[in-house]
Amino acid sequence: MIVVAGEALIDLVPQGASPDGGPAPEAPAAPELPALAPRRGGGPYNTAVALGRLGSRVGFCSRVSRDAFGAALLDGLRSAGVDVSSVQRGDEPTTLAVASIGSDGSAGYSFYVEGTADRLFAVPDGLPAGTRAVSFGTCSLVLEPGATAYEEVMRSAAAQGVFTALDPNIRAGLIPDPDAYRARFKNWLPSTALLKLSEEDAQWLGGTPQEWLAAGPAAVVMTRGGDGLAVFTRDGGEYSVPGERVDVVDTIGAGDTVNAALLHGLSLQDALSPAAVAALDGDGWARLLRFAARAAAITCSRAGAEPPYASEVGSL
Repeated sequence: MIVVAGEALIDLVPQGASPDGGPAPEAPAAPELPALAPRRGGGPYNTAVALGRLGSRVGFCSRVSRDAFGAALLDGLRSAGVDVSSVQRGDEPTTLAVASIGSDGSAGYSFYVEGTADRLFAVPDGLPAGTRAVSFGTCSLVLEPGATAYEEVMRSAAAQGVFTALDPNIRAGLIPDPDAYRARFKNWLPSTALLKLSEEDAQWLGGTPQEWLAAGPAAVVMTRGGDGLAVFTRDGGEYSVPGERVDVVDTIGAGDTVNAALLHGLSLQDALSPAAVAALDGDGWARLLRFAARAAAITCSRAGAEPPYASEVGSL
C-alpha cells in the first residue's frame, strides 16, 4: 500500500464572470463576482485520489472534519478506492482555499485555516499493515501543531525503511518565517527518498537539485509547467521529457497528479526503494516521466483537481 499523509480541504474555484456562470452584463453597475464552486482538494488529498484512480492500493492518513465538507471529502476518497481507516475526525470546520485562475490557467490561493480540523492531526499509533511508501507535502508540513506530527511520521517511516516521497508544494502565504521553513525543509531531506517539486518551488527554496541529492534523496523530479518534467539523480544523471500539449482549463491538481503518477509507476516496476530508484536508467526515467506528463495534462484539461483514471492515461 502507498499511504498519502496530509491535508484534505475544499477549493473554491471561480466558475465565470457572473454568479450564474454566464457572461457578465455589457455595462454593469458594479463588477460581478464570479461564482465559486466547491471542489475537493488539498495536495495530499489529490495525490491519494489520483493514485486510487490509477489503480494503486492507497490509504489516506489525515484529520478530517465531521462537517458536510468533511463527509464529501471522505466520499471522494472512497469513490477512488482509497482506504480511509487511518483518517482521524474532528468537530472543527474544514479548511477552505479560494482559488484565482490566471489567463494561462495557473492557480493562486488564499487560505482559511484558523481552527480547522486538518491542522490538529496527531501522530497515529502506526501506519497501515503492508505500507510500502508514504507521501508528504503541502500545507500539512506548515500548519502547526499538525506539521510537527506529520514530520514525526516521516522520520519514523524512513527509519523503518519505508519509501518516503516529499512534495513541498510551497504556499508562501501560509509560511510566516521563510528562512525557518527553508531550514526545516533541509532537515527533511535525509528522511526523503524521492523529492518532487516545481521550478517555482525550487526558486523559492533557493537550492539546487545537486544540493538536495547530497542531503538524502535518491532522485529529484522537477516540474516545468508546459515545458515538461526533468529528473536529477545521485550519479549525475539528468533526464527530461516535454509536456503534453492540451487545452488548459486550469492547473489545479496537476502537480499532485505528477506525484501520484510517479509513485504509481515506481510501484508497477517494484521500485519503491532508494536503491531501485537509483538503478533506473535514462529509458526507465523517460517512460516514467512521460507517463506522469500524460496524466498531468489530462488533469489540466479539466476544471479543478480531477485526475485521470488508468484507462485514460494508458500503460507506463
